[in-house]
Parts: sequence; C-alpha cells; structure tokens
Amino acid sequence: MAINEDNLGRVELESTKTIETSKLFNDDLAPVPFKGRTWHTYNYAALWMSIAHGIPTYYLASGLIGMGMSWVQAVGIIGLGNLIVMIPLLLNSHAGAKYGIPFPIFARSAFGVLGSNIPAITRALSACGWFGIQTWVGGQAIHTLSGAFLGGWWTEAGTVGGHPWTLWLSFAIFWAIQMALVLRGIESIRKLENIAAPLILVVAGILLWWVVSLAGGLGEAAMAPSQLGWGPEFWKIFPGALMGMIAFYATMSVNISDFTRFAKSQKAQVVGQAVGLTPTVVIFTTMGALTTSATVEVWGRSIWDPIELVGMIPNPLVVLFSLICVIVATVAVNVAANTVGPAYDFSNAFPRLISFKTGGIITGVIAILMQPWNLMANSSLYIFVWLGITGAFLGSVAGILIAEYWLIRRTKLDMEDLYRRGGAYEYRRGYNWRAITAMGVALLLSVGGAYSAAGTDGPFPAEGLIPMLKPLFDLNWAVAFLSGLLVHWLLTRIFPPRSSVVERAEAAAVGPEQL
Repeated sequence: MAINEDNLGRVELESTKTIETSKLFNDDLAPVPFKGRTWHTYNYAALWMSIAHGIPTYYLASGLIGMGMSWVQAVGIIGLGNLIVMIPLLLNSHAGAKYGIPFPIFARSAFGVLGSNIPAITRALSACGWFGIQTWVGGQAIHTLSGAFLGGWWTEAGTVGGHPWTLWLSFAIFWAIQMALVLRGIESIRKLENIAAPLILVVAGILLWWVVSLAGGLGEAAMAPSQLGWGPEFWKIFPGALMGMIAFYATMSVNISDFTRFAKSQKAQVVGQAVGLTPTVVIFTTMGALTTSATVEVWGRSIWDPIELVGMIPNPLVVLFSLICVIVATVAVNVAANTVGPAYDFSNAFPRLISFKTGGIITGVIAILMQPWNLMANSSLYIFVWLGITGAFLGSVAGILIAEYWLIRRTKLDMEDLYRRGGAYEYRRGYNWRAITAMGVALLLSVGGAYSAAGTDGPFPAEGLIPMLKPLFDLNWAVAFLSGLLVHWLLTRIFPPRSSVVERAEAAAVGPEQL
C-alpha cells in the first residue's frame, strides 16, 4: 500500500482502488484527500463559536442559577468543565487531521472493523437526543416569533399532548428546515457556520441590556449572593454539575474527527478549537448568568429560558430580529453538532445502504421518537440525568480511543486495513473484546450507582441502582473516561493482539519504501 505524507503532518492513501469494493467502504466514509482538506483556523473557531452560542449553552448557566447558585459559581463550573473537556477533544482531533478519517472509521482501530458500531451507534443516539432538544428549542422560537405577529389565537391555541398544536407545527417546520440543509451536504454546513457564529451572542447582548435596564443596573444582579453559599449544599451538587458541563461537549470530544478530517493542518484545528471553545463559552454563559440573575430582581423568579424572555420584550421589531437570529443560529448549531456525526455513524453500520444524507434523515426521525419536550421538562432532569448519563457513555469511548491511538499505537494507523476484513483491526471476527470489556466496566462504575436527586422526579431510586456505586455517579464522566482508558490499556498490555498487528500498522503508516 502506498501512502503520501506531507510536512503538515497529514497522511493519505495514494489510491482507494484496493478498498472501494469492500463492504466496509463508501464515498462518505473514505479518507479525505489533501486537496479536500480546506478548513482553516477561522472555520474551526467559527464552528465552536456557533456551537457555544447555542440556546442549550445558555441553559447551562441559567439552569445552575435556577438551582440556587450565584452567577460566579455557575460560570466558574462551566469554565472549568470546558477546560477539562478540551483534553480529550484535542487528543481525539489528531487522527482526523492526520488521516482524513471520520469518527466511526477511527473507532475501528480500537473496537474492530465491526465492533466500531457499538461506540458509533451509542454516539449517534446521544446526538439524536441533542438534535431533538435543539429542534424543540428552534420550534419554540418559531412559535414565539409567529405569536408576536399573529396574536393570541396562535399562542393560546388548543393543546395536544400538553402543548398548543401551533407549537407542534412550529417544531415540524423547524425540523424540515434542518433536513433540507442536511440534504445539501457538508460544505453548505461549513458556510452557514461562518455566517451564524455571532448571531446568538447579539441576542444574548440584547437580553442582558434589556433585563439589566429593568433591574436598574447591573449592581444587584452582579452582587446577588448564592442561595447555596459555599458550604455543604453547594459542594453536594458541585460534582454532578461539573460532570454535566463536561458531558455537554462529550459528544463532540468523541466524534470531533468528523470535522478535523477536513483540516488544512494540525495547527489549524488546534488553534481554531482552543480559541473558539472555552473563551466563547465563558463569555456567553456569563451574559446568560447575569441576565438570569437580573430576572430575579425584576420578576421575583429566575427565568432561565431565553426564548420566554425574548417573547416578553415589548418591541415587536426587536422580538422579530432576536428570534430570527435564534432560529438561524440554532439551525447552524444543530446541523453541525448533531447531524454530521450520527450521519457518519449510521452510514458506518451499513456502508452500502446508508449514505451521509440518508443517515442525517434517520437522525431526524429518531430525534422525534426520543421526545425532546420531556428531556427539557426541568433543569435538574436536563443537567443531572440527560447530561450525566450520556456523558458517562461517551466518556468511556473517549478514554478508550485515546488509550488505543496515543498509548498503544502511538498515532500510527494502517489506513487500508481500516476499510477491510482480515486486516490489522479484525481482532476476533471484527470485534475487539478488550475495548468492549473496558466500555462495559466503565459504564458499570460510572452509571451503576445512578440515583435521582432529592426533591427531583427521576427514573432512578434515591438510594441508587447499586447503592455502593452511588458516590461514583456524581463523577460519572470522569469515572467513565479514566476507567475506560486504564482498563483498555491494561487489557491490551496483558492480552496483546497478535504481535504483528501493531508492527504492520507502524510499517503501513510509514510506508514500506521508507523502511
């Protein structure tokens, strides 16, 4: 197999002819050639600015404040969570930028050419849930926008399933808009990200200015004390809140190679992501936190939903502008973060039957079936149950991938064998039992003690599913990530695959002509 390697740290196959007939190959999963790797630093910064400026990010800070935290506590937890999640994010970015491969193909190196469907489908289902949540938010924006001009008959229409039928219609319209964009392909998504990146930030600024003006200034909001203080009550919910903040971007830390496969260089994706993620999230959530704190001064209660707040603005033109920004930016966030990944994941399961576009449609359908309106029922359910559980699943996968790529294979992959049976990643009938076992152990430790917080309706018993593991659930993402990484590394060291596997991968990555 002939391989090209350039001075930007990128590798590509000279030809894909030898793997094009494989049942594990299709054009959407193929490695991106050098000429197709066109994303620069700004593209990655814009990607993260757009994702970070999403309404669910606003919910993070406002939701924590709704639980009694001060804005300083809320923003501090969010900033710390983002700094932590940058570690697996950048480590798992490297393979995409070096080899031009998407996440499900990258996962084949650790889980096997067939076993990769386990983490891929896990990640895809998580993204489907997120896609549904964002689509519900976008539907609310359309509903509020329409109500500002159509009047009470629209907003007070008869209910179906606990919500006005006009809200369900708005949800369906927003869903259809996104599906149309998915059908236009990945390049249209990149262009939309470049335009949409600052829009939600503008809306957040409008809300902050308006609510603070009503409150008579920023002083009271900025100085509002924590209802929890800095004592036991705060530290009791701190671990779960921090894990929720990490879990918020856990999906992208796993499948980030879906985007870095288009990187012009390693530097472009590293700098772009470092600049675009944490600083943007901290600034944006600070605005959301201060706004939510100020709502307590104005209305006597914390209003953590920005869509509700926008609808309360008395100027219809401001409402129109703000909600159009929300709609455009939410489309950009949702399509980029929650359809690109699962589209590739579903395609990986059936490469000859499901294309990227078909995978995107499947994502949209499953998102509806996951009933996002229930996931958004309250902030505790959103942060501690949804984010906690999905974070644990994805944390285990992130740890296993890092162990395989950095500690075991030392960034050297056999690209051709990633697309065929019987090669370096065949393991046992296409499955690597070491990675699957590590994932199982990680999930048992991190989720086995799942419990419902006091005073919160939830699916778990208050004493925990497995009481002795209850303390670990508060650290679910960290437990899953570290145990997945360590167990996979130890099992591979104790029960190594055929010795020729790693040697062949190293030889293929270098190229036989260079040995």
